[in-house]
Amino acid sequence: MDKVILEIRAGAGGDEAAIFAGDLGRMYQRYAEKRGWKFAVLDASPGTIGGHKTFIAQISGAGSFDELKQESGVHRVQRIPATEKSGRIHTSTASVAIMPVAEAKETHINPSDLDVSFFRSSGPGGQNVNKVSTAVRIVHKPSGLVVASQAGRSQHANREQAIMLLQAKLAEMEREKKDLELGGLRREQIGGADRSEKIRTYNFPNDRITDHRIGKKWHNIEKILDGDLDLIVKAFQRAENSN
Repeated sequence: MDKVILEIRAGAGGDEAAIFAGDLGRMYQRYAEKRGWKFAVLDASPGTIGGHKTFIAQISGAGSFDELKQESGVHRVQRIPATEKSGRIHTSTASVAIMPVAEAKETHINPSDLDVSFFRSSGPGGQNVNKVSTAVRIVHKPSGLVVASQAGRSQHANREQAIMLLQAKLAEMEREKKDLELGGLRREQIGGADRSEKIRTYNFPNDRITDHRIGKKWHNIEKILDGDLDLIVKAFQRAENSN
């Protein structure tokens, strides 16, 4: 069974970017439910007026990586925010990363390279929330990577999830390093977009989603954001098969 890490971060656009990041998280969760995949939130940082500044989850299910790998990159939304009084359209962004869960043998982590700390969970998780420091934050000193998990009910569960997330990130860094050594071959392939590249625009005034890599457009934004990703997934599968 495939297991992938979904990481969404609000980008440019302040509160509206956080709301958009929340919309994307909900879209992937709904799609996972439709596909019968397991969806587990590992860590989330709420926005000021809704949505998420960061949202990290694990998706488990057959074909999950192949169906979602093209989602990595910067997603851009153009719409009138609920907080906008003059009716002006704002442009905001959120970055998405889809990373396969790494096998332990792929990424050896030296325990002495880790700075582990515990804190009180701020999210849902049962009666011990805000009473016991069950949430875990890990700093990987050689790379500077910081990961956290607070969705589990115990320090042990959260530490295991944080280590899994760290392994996925380290493996992704290693893949990106190899891609650069190969002259950017992966960046030219479908589903291998650089995280800093704007890959897709959600234009609400025109009810249109445009993917800039394959030049495809779809309508019914609300339906797609409610988890109806099938048309986009299939368009990428066709594009990949035609290469």
